[in-house]
Amino acid sequence: MTVKHIVENVRDIALVGHRAAGKTSLADALLFEAHAVDRLGSVDNETSVADTDEEEHKHHFSIDTHVLHADHDGKHINILDAPGSPDFIGAALEALSAVETAVVVISAVNGIEMNTRRMFNEATQLGLSRAIVINKLDADKVDLPGLVEAIRTTFGKQCVLFNVPDQTGPDFSRVFCLLDPATTIPPTCPVNVDAARSQLIEAVVEADEALLEKYISEGSVSVAELEADITRAMEAGTLIPIFCASAKKDIGVKELLDALARYGLSPTFAAKRLAGLQVSVNGTTHQLQPTEQEEFVAQVFKVVNDKFVGHLSFVRVLAGKLQHNHNVVNLRSGQTLRIGQLLEVQGKSTSPIHEVGPGDIVAIAKVEGLEIGDTIAHTHHAPKLPMPQFPTPMFGLAIEPKTRGDEQKISIGLHKLASEDPTVKVTHDQQTHELVISGVSQLHLDIIRERLRARFGVEVNTKEPKIPYRETITTEGAGDYRHKKQTGGRGQFAEVHLRIYPLSREIKTQQQCEEQFANKTRFEKMRSVHYDPAFNFAFIDHIVGGTIPNNFIPAVEKGCKEMLERGVLAGYRIQDCAVEVHFGKYHDVDSSEAAFKTATRYAFKKAFLSARPVLLEPIVKLEITVPSKYTGAVLGDLPTKRAQVENQDTLPGDVTVIYARAPLAEVARYAAQLGGMTQGTGSYSMELSHYEIVPPNIQQQIVSKAQLKEEEEE
Repeated sequence: MTVKHIVENVRDIALVGHRAAGKTSLADALLFEAHAVDRLGSVDNETSVADTDEEEHKHHFSIDTHVLHADHDGKHINILDAPGSPDFIGAALEALSAVETAVVVISAVNGIEMNTRRMFNEATQLGLSRAIVINKLDADKVDLPGLVEAIRTTFGKQCVLFNVPDQTGPDFSRVFCLLDPATTIPPTCPVNVDAARSQLIEAVVEADEALLEKYISEGSVSVAELEADITRAMEAGTLIPIFCASAKKDIGVKELLDALARYGLSPTFAAKRLAGLQVSVNGTTHQLQPTEQEEFVAQVFKVVNDKFVGHLSFVRVLAGKLQHNHNVVNLRSGQTLRIGQLLEVQGKSTSPIHEVGPGDIVAIAKVEGLEIGDTIAHTHHAPKLPMPQFPTPMFGLAIEPKTRGDEQKISIGLHKLASEDPTVKVTHDQQTHELVISGVSQLHLDIIRERLRARFGVEVNTKEPKIPYRETITTEGAGDYRHKKQTGGRGQFAEVHLRIYPLSREIKTQQQCEEQFANKTRFEKMRSVHYDPAFNFAFIDHIVGGTIPNNFIPAVEKGCKEMLERGVLAGYRIQDCAVEVHFGKYHDVDSSEAAFKTATRYAFKKAFLSARPVLLEPIVKLEITVPSKYTGAVLGDLPTKRAQVENQDTLPGDVTVIYARAPLAEVARYAAQLGGMTQGTGSYSMELSHYEIVPPNIQQQIVSKAQLKEEEEE
């Protein structure tokens, strides 16, 4: 049994940054320095405690966030080692949702890279405290002063050196803390020590008015006074300490560990994350607090389907206590779940723990029905934590098994993998009957295919990416249809009259729909409205005088929803519209649900085509990072992809970042094109921005192709 941890002594940190910055090596070194492991793990030798996956060994980079822990100086430190490749952004964002402190690791060789900026900004938006580690200072030709200046220029003057190296390069051997002016720092140190120390002091005192006043009036503050205020300054964001290190040589790691234990934020600082979440006890309501005495509330931030251990749900406890063999409620589903085993996880290893409290990060074993973002509590009335936000996956592939009969194995495997990764979506295309997986990039989907093969023994073929176009209307329309069929026995009869309207994309909820659109002012004798946020669709029952009996209205709604999935123009999902059923006819004997569904489908199609229908295409935000010498080539190429360049920044290190928006159809294969233009040195990230109307000439091509395919199938 693992010892229960006192809240004030827990530190939850995430190691984030760009790929190859050395985050996993740093995690291994932290474990080694804290005596949590007997020897220093190595990514290169496949002895790392963190990289546990076969695909990670094969590719030599992290794919998942790995959960580790160490005890040091009386503190229990949970370490989440997050992947640095933009292709696995979902796992990195999971890690940030479970911690108080983001430790951004930067390679001294490569400097600030694309994912360095993204993860720093994500941590800032989440209100986390941040620290920076400049790793690989033992490399040749490191410009430490230039890199520190670039960090301060990019992320703000609150980024200040906390310690400095004796020198950089292969002879780098130790670091010196800047807090104490009595510390003797050798002249080989490449940094202006006095200036760096002043910056550190100013960043610390800025969070404390009294100390700031003393510093201004007296010109100095004691080391003890500074140390007492470091945690407050990190929490306030006036201090983002920069630590110097070489993880592989285990230099500067002990000093980083000491600082995280001594000054890092404990889970008590999660109070601002819980702001606005109310707990009701015995008729009184109060703000949820991150204490052991509070109502138990925890959130699932990671899910793993392990072939040996089974289903593991990783949770971060925010408030209260949980014991093993206890029931909890999933506030999303309302299900009561029995928690048998609680496990503390160290890479691949697990050990049982009988009780957990605020700040603890543990795995729940073999409990189905938990998904990423779920809040669990002891009671149904506990507050629900906000869902973590993940980018919409925009890179799609249609897949099919190489071996006939493997369809079910593929479906099961994909849904398990999608449950682990919030940036993987699995859909079944109603029109083409294809199974489509969507991810962040080609590499992301390649890894999914490898995992399908390794874990579930399924080989798949893939087809070109499917662009998720949408269909909508631009004006009002109307349609009606009489379905009449007489066979030997009972016939089929139904008549449906519909009106169709464009629905504003600003509408997101049933309440907004009723306030802004479907109300008695507009539809005087409206009986009900049902709003579906997935399609931004409203179904309005405006039947007067029983021209369609009440028991057939649900069939009319189902017929509409079938058409939303099926599409009218080119077989794509329909969105942003409202349908009003206002008249119809029925037959006492021959009318049925099936007849009304059929009549509705034809009436819907007629109404849709009369309302000036258009195709919508997904527009993505692009952030393209290239060496400045290739900027002209990239800027010249983007207009050929119907892209709009919105901004560009020149960063230290002769790097340019170009911000643009472009149709996904034009940049679905951009990785190879950008690589060709920049000799493999360019990188980019892409996420959904919004949908726009497809230009008429391109719409015509898409519609013609869809009609041709339909004719061939017939």
